[in-house]
Formats: sequence, C-alpha cells, structure tokens
Amino acid sequence: MTPDTTPAELEQALTDAAEAAAPLAASAPAERAGWIRAVADALDAAADELVPIGMRETSLPEARLRGEVARSSGQLRMFAEVLEEGSLLEVVIDTADPNAKPVPRPDLRRVLVPLGPVLVFAASNFPFAFSVCGGDTASALAAGCPVVVKAHPGHPELSVKTAEVMMEALRTAGAPAGTFGLIQGYDVGVNALKDPRITAAGFTGSVPAGKALHEIAVTRPEPIPFYGELGSLNPVFVTQAAIDARGKDIASGYVASYTLGVGQFCTKPGLLFLPAGHGLQEQLVEATGGVAAATMLNERIAEGFASGLDRLRKVDGLRVWSEGGGATLLQTTVPELLARSDEILEECFGPVSIVVEYASVDELVAGVEAFGGNLTATLHAEAEPDAELAARLLPLLTARAGRVLWNGWPTGVAVSWAQHHGGPFPSTVGSIHTSVGVTAARRFQRPVAYQDTPDAVLPAVLQDKNPAGISRRVNGTITTAEVSR
Repeated sequence: MTPDTTPAELEQALTDAAEAAAPLAASAPAERAGWIRAVADALDAAADELVPIGMRETSLPEARLRGEVARSSGQLRMFAEVLEEGSLLEVVIDTADPNAKPVPRPDLRRVLVPLGPVLVFAASNFPFAFSVCGGDTASALAAGCPVVVKAHPGHPELSVKTAEVMMEALRTAGAPAGTFGLIQGYDVGVNALKDPRITAAGFTGSVPAGKALHEIAVTRPEPIPFYGELGSLNPVFVTQAAIDARGKDIASGYVASYTLGVGQFCTKPGLLFLPAGHGLQEQLVEATGGVAAATMLNERIAEGFASGLDRLRKVDGLRVWSEGGGATLLQTTVPELLARSDEILEECFGPVSIVVEYASVDELVAGVEAFGGNLTATLHAEAEPDAELAARLLPLLTARAGRVLWNGWPTGVAVSWAQHHGGPFPSTVGSIHTSVGVTAARRFQRPVAYQDTPDAVLPAVLQDKNPAGISRRVNGTITTAEVSR
C-alpha cells in the first residue's frame, strides 16, 4: 500500500512548484515545447514497464492501456507543436493609431500568461489519459504552469512510476526543478487545494466530491478557478427514419458503446430514446446478453455500481429487459421518465443503460427537455425526411451538451483543435472550457495587455521583430511577419 504524502513532503512539493512558476512562465515557447516532447518520448519508452502495472491495478486490458499511453504522449506532442506555432499564446497586437476615432489609440499588445501552480486530481477510469500524465497535466504544462498531481487511490503504484518517468524526463531536458510533482492521500489533496500557492485546480470524478472540492476552491481567502468534470448521462435520441434506414446498426452500436470499458467511460450513453414500435427489443436484448462479464476498475467502483443498479431496479416504471453476464438493459417510457425524473436521471457508473420509448414528436421533445447539462447529446436521424425535426431538436441539444453528435456514439473523444469535452452543470462546473484538445490550456492562462511599452522590455513574443517566429494577430491580420509601424 502506497503511504499518504506527509505534511513535510506536501510542503516541499508546493514550495518547489511555487519556485518553478517564474522560470516556467519566462520560458520561450520552443523551450517549453522541448520539455513537453521529452516527456512524451519518455512515456512511450516506458510503456512496457508501465502497462503491466496498470493491468494489475485496474483490470483494464493491455491493448486499452497501450492505447492510452499513445493518447497521452500524442496530446503532449500536440501541445508542443502548438507552442512552437504560437497559437497557444493568442498574441494580439494593435499598433498605435493617432488618427483613430473618437480618440487616438495607444499601442496595445496582449498575450496569455500562465496562472501559476496547478493542482490536478487524477481520474480513476483512464489511468494514463486522465490521470498523472493526462490532459489536465499536459495542458497545464503547455500553459507554462507547474503541476502537482493528487494521485488516484485506484492505481497508486502506476501513479508513482508514471510520475518518476515524467520527472526524470523533465530534469534531463532541463525543465526547472518543481515543474512536476505527485502527492497521495485524500486529506493531502484537500490541504493542497486550500494552499495559497495553488492558483487553479482540475478534477475528474463524482458529483458529490467535485462539488465539495469546488466549494473549497471558490471560498478560499483568495478564490481560484476549479475545473471539475462531474457526471453525465449522454442521452441518445433516435428518429423513426433512422430506425427504418439502419435500425440493426443502431441497436448493435448502442450496446457496444454503453458497455465499452465495462461502462466506465464518462461519455457512456445512459439513455436511448426510441420511437414506440421500433421493433429493436429482440436485437437489443440479444446484444446485451452477449456482453461478457468483466472486472471493474476497483472494488469501490464495483460496489457503487451494484448499489446504483439495485436502486434502479426498484424504481417504479423501469422494467428489466436484459441482465446477467456483463451488462444490464432497462426500459421505460417518456411519461414514466417525466414522472420519476429525479430517480431515473441519476447516473449509474457502469454497464447499464435505459431504453426510453416515445409515442410522438412532442414526447421526444419533452424527453430532451427533461435533461440538465451533459458532456454529449446524440441524434440519430436522416437528413432528408428529418430536416424539420432536426432543426427543432438541435437547438435543444445544444443548450444541454458540450458536444452534439449526429449518427455516431459518444464514447471516444478525439484529441484535436476543435474538440470540446465539457458541458453545462452537472457535467462540469465550467461549461465555457474543455478538458480535451488544444484549448484546454486556456483554463490555466489569463490575458495581460501591455500599453505603450518600449519594445526592448516587452516579452519576446510581443516584440516587433517576432524573434520566435510565432503566429500573431497584428492589426487584425494573422501573421508571422515583423511588425511594421
């Protein structure tokens, strides 16, 4: 058993992070990119050591974990490329204009700067991609922030080994001491969150834990941003035209999605809305019954799933269509859901999902309107016959989700420029930000504008000659050229 971090060790980790903040913030984008790329290379090189530990601690299969290592190193390299290109800094330069109306305009130069030390609460369900070397860590490092990770108790040995690989890579590459650190223990994480040296925090976990930590973050003497991903039902809505066109594919795809990773994805589709008379019950039941039993991440999650499933079985209006083996499928109707929405629309983390049948378009709309915030919402429809219905539903889905899918499945989150992995509460406590993709770094940056500042004392990325050759918006135009006045 890995011991909790001692008070003295926590103090050292926070001191080191605070001391690293200034040199990290002052580092050139290309230099920072080199440090991040070194971590990516080290993770790939250590995969043969790390993956077996992950398999032992989480019961996840080798292929899944190796894929996560590649995802983690890939997003680190993506951030390195963006740093070198310059977009991550969002440099905007408006040169002085004495003829501007109604008053002359001063020379203004704006850039994003790092907040300072960031505390990351690692997730259980992705022991690489959302844990010690995950997206929160990668985006904070890219922003120029030292990172202190609070390890998840579900994979403590893997957390320690991963941290060792990352710290050695950063040290060898020349990053400031204290750029990255690891702490263990629930109370240790709370104490770190309260420490004034921490300037922002990221969290992935349950709604109760996330709300409690968010309360601490925003009620400190100096409140800080807290970016929590808490819970999501990820509803899927299917039209009759979609059933007619590809009903069998929808049935098989839905079961594959909600049971992927033993139903332990934050994007697992928790409810599937089908038109009455859809004729897919037999297929859905057969596909669900064919799912093999598998071990969940840890005993605590397994106990939580068993308790949640037992609660759902007792809800009036929910009927069991299939259970046993590796998954459970329940069924209800829109009127029954609306009558018991508090009970039915409560996330159960694991391989269970609910089919909800609607008798009319008005019932379908009512089903959409029953939801609060979600990471995703999916519509399966056909463009031609469903154009009018889609035009009615998409704004409703947009109001409730951070990612709206058309004829797809929400499990699987591409790491890219355009990705948004977030959504209205309770899916997150910061719906304007994403935890995946390039703009995830924006959570750990703030803008500063320099007015009429001599070129020689400006940060290099704002100087006329653009010595780093990065992308900048100068007088409204994106360019890498020298500023002309």
